Amino acid sequence: MNSITEKVVVITGASSGLGEATARLLSERGAKVVLAARRADRLENLAKDIKKAGGEALTVITDVAKRDDMENLIRSAEEKFGRVDVLVNNAGVMSMAAMSKRKVEEWDLMIDVNIKGVLYGIAAVLPGMLNNKSGHIINLSSVAGLRVFAGVGTVYSATKFAVKAISEGLRAEVGASGVKVTTLYPGAVASELVNGSSDAEASSAMKAFYENYEISADSIARAIAYAVEQPDDVSINEITLRPTSQEF
Repeated sequence: MNSITEKVVVITGASSGLGEATARLLSERGAKVVLAARRADRLENLAKDIKKAGGEALTVITDVAKRDDMENLIRSAEEKFGRVDVLVNNAGVMSMAAMSKRKVEEWDLMIDVNIKGVLYGIAAVLPGMLNNKSGHIINLSSVAGLRVFAGVGTVYSATKFAVKAISEGLRAEVGASGVKVTTLYPGAVASELVNGSSDAEASSAMKAFYENYEISADSIARAIAYAVEQPDDVSINEITLRPTSQEF
């Protein structure tokens, strides 16, 4: 038995990309996965695959930008499996454009999903973890949360820098209570994020960049598994990973 077996893992943004790859890998290693996203059909198909392979999966339709949805997600997981061992705050939006183009609605969406969604997940899951004196919160930032993606990604970077700050502050606050916090900083990884820009110029540039550099979503899944499988007295706080040839 490995240290992932029987852990209850909630994954947002599980309908595709990094979230889907993580759900499949952790399920293969024995985790009970709770799949959260807005697209019911994609979640149900993923759950069927997992169950067919002998795993356990629960689907919960969730918009991470809605606090009630996140509270319902964690409550549903606890009602089904008794607890939540790991929360993977994976759902995100990447809308690229120069600030001068004033894509204010897209700024709002990134703030709602990338920042508030993470905070709502933490608010929902933290009481149970503190009560159990055990748990693991994994937040997805970006290499753009380490270095400002100026020109087209300033606001996206701002949201990912926020995730870094939230994660580090939470780690310092709750570590002594037995709750772990891990932040991932991925580079160009295959996902639907690249399709999030309405600005034609930025969208074209991002798609070309990803076509040249992207690595598979499995790379993130393996990093998450590495963090999750550590013993109770070891906390992997930060992991940065990018394509070998990517400079940014």
